[in-house]
Amino acid sequence: MDWRIKMNHGNPDISVCQETGSCLRLKSVKSSFALEHPVDVDPSVMPFLTWCWKVAQLPGGGDFRRASTDDQAAQVLVAFSDHRILTYIWDSSAPKGTMQYASNIPLVRIFAVVCQSGPSDMNKWIAESRNIAADYERAYGKTAPRVKGLRLQINSQHTGTTAESYFGEVAFRSTLQ
Repeated sequence: MDWRIKMNHGNPDISVCQETGSCLRLKSVKSSFALEHPVDVDPSVMPFLTWCWKVAQLPGGGDFRRASTDDQAAQVLVAFSDHRILTYIWDSSAPKGTMQYASNIPLVRIFAVVCQSGPSDMNKWIAESRNIAADYERAYGKTAPRVKGLRLQINSQHTGTTAESYFGEVAFRSTLQ
C-alpha cells in the first residue's frame, strides 16, 4: 500500500483495529506523527474525498489557531502538486466550520477546515465528505492542480497532552455515493 510513517516529534503508536472492518488507531503522547501515502489524483475528475474517523481522546487545550496549542486528535491532509495543502481537522477548541490558513512554517501554505470540534461526538464513527476541488478554489483562488499525497496525522506535542483517534476508509471519488 506504500504508506510511510512520518515522525515529527516523539514516538508513534499505531495499530490496526477491526471496528469498521479495518481501521487504524493512532495514539499521541506528547508526540506528532503521520502516515503518508503518495497518490496521483486529478481533482477535476475525482473531486470528492471521503473518510470516516473517530476520536477517543482530544489533546487538552488544542487549538490550531495558535502555534503554541496547534494539536489535533485527527487530521486528513491533502497535498497538491503546487506544494499547497488542505487539512481537514478534528480540533479540540476551534468551532466546526472554521476555515483559515494554519501554517506557521515559512513557505508552506496550509489551509485548514474544521470538520469536527470538541468532545460532543467523541467515541462515535463520523463519515466525512469534502469537495477538495471546491475547497482548494475557496482557499487559494484558482483551480486545483493534481493531488500528490495524502496524510493521516495526530499530534499533541505543543500542549504536552495525549490524543487518540481512529481512521477507517479514505477514498477519492468522482461522485458522492
